[in-house]
Amino acid sequence: MKRNNFITIAKMAVIAAIPAMVMSSCKKKDAVTPDPIPVTTTGKVSAVAGSGAAGFANGTAGSAVFSYPTGITIDASGNNLLVADQANNQIRKIVISSGATTTFSGSTVQGSTNASAAGVVAAYNNPSGVAVDATGNTYVADFANNQIRKITSAGVVSTLAGSTSSGKVDATGTTARFNGPASVAVNPLTGDVYVAEYNNHTIRKVTSAGVVTTVAGNGAGKVDATGTSAKFNGPRGIALNTATGDIYVADALNNVIRKVTSAGVVTTFAGSGNMGNADGAGTAASFNRPTGVAVDAAGNVYVADTNNNLVRKITPAGTVTSVAGSGYLNLITPFNSPVAVAVDATGTIYVASSLGNVIQKITQ
Repeated sequence: MKRNNFITIAKMAVIAAIPAMVMSSCKKKDAVTPDPIPVTTTGKVSAVAGSGAAGFANGTAGSAVFSYPTGITIDASGNNLLVADQANNQIRKIVISSGATTTFSGSTVQGSTNASAAGVVAAYNNPSGVAVDATGNTYVADFANNQIRKITSAGVVSTLAGSTSSGKVDATGTTARFNGPASVAVNPLTGDVYVAEYNNHTIRKVTSAGVVTTVAGNGAGKVDATGTSAKFNGPRGIALNTATGDIYVADALNNVIRKVTSAGVVTTFAGSGNMGNADGAGTAASFNRPTGVAVDAAGNVYVADTNNNLVRKITPAGTVTSVAGSGYLNLITPFNSPVAVAVDATGTIYVASSLGNVIQKITQ
């Protein structure tokens, strides 16, 4: 059986709180510690789809059921969401206006088979990230298969790069090797796919021809530098500013957001590296396991700050504010482990809440 390290790591934060809760309940004379006061936010949160229970069912809005949704994007039409429903091994499609949810690709059974024609069911193994190009092709970070998959607008599924064997090899197509590709972003001008590779702690690039190269990173750490001299620690989310060519990375285990220029120069865009929920400018701000990022047309970066149960906004100048959420791990309203975000042309933010098993939206 393949072990899904990403799900294990994400759930450990919640599990870690259990022993303290059990011990405190045994001391009957101890005073009950009140819950912290949620941070101040201005965004309005509402439901898009999902019952909140873990499982699988297609349906409309609250009648649909997900199991650990971890990736989200808006399709080329702007009318639908595509969700990497990780524990169901599927890519799901949601009509934004109604919440109607269907299976876009995949079976609930783990596997790695492609679909040579429309109507043939492909298989994935814990897909964790999804992105769409300008022509309607969908790219999937197939985490436990260590592959980048491609779904055409006609539903044909192929392997763009990677093998089911893990490793780190820059090469072409299935000769290349990944280890835990967690998220993907597409450059609509070139068709290049950028990959946040969680277990190899790297940012990789895959051309439309399947040629894989390393953009930045080389082993776990936190070093701002150029190319493979830089270091990340569990990069989980990735997004591209198409106007500038800059890549933004949710460097989860470093608790920071990094920026990678088109020349491969890596800097810390926001976050001190210490766990926290402080707003502020640049490294004065703090995050707690940020896992998802998205960029709007104005260059603002939105962050799924997972263990803070918070969605944050970073201006192009690096000023961090809190948009919606509680700010604390043990306060799971309105979000329960938000891990991925997408933003549309109007500024509406869509959120995949993994432990809440729901898709939500924030109106700013």
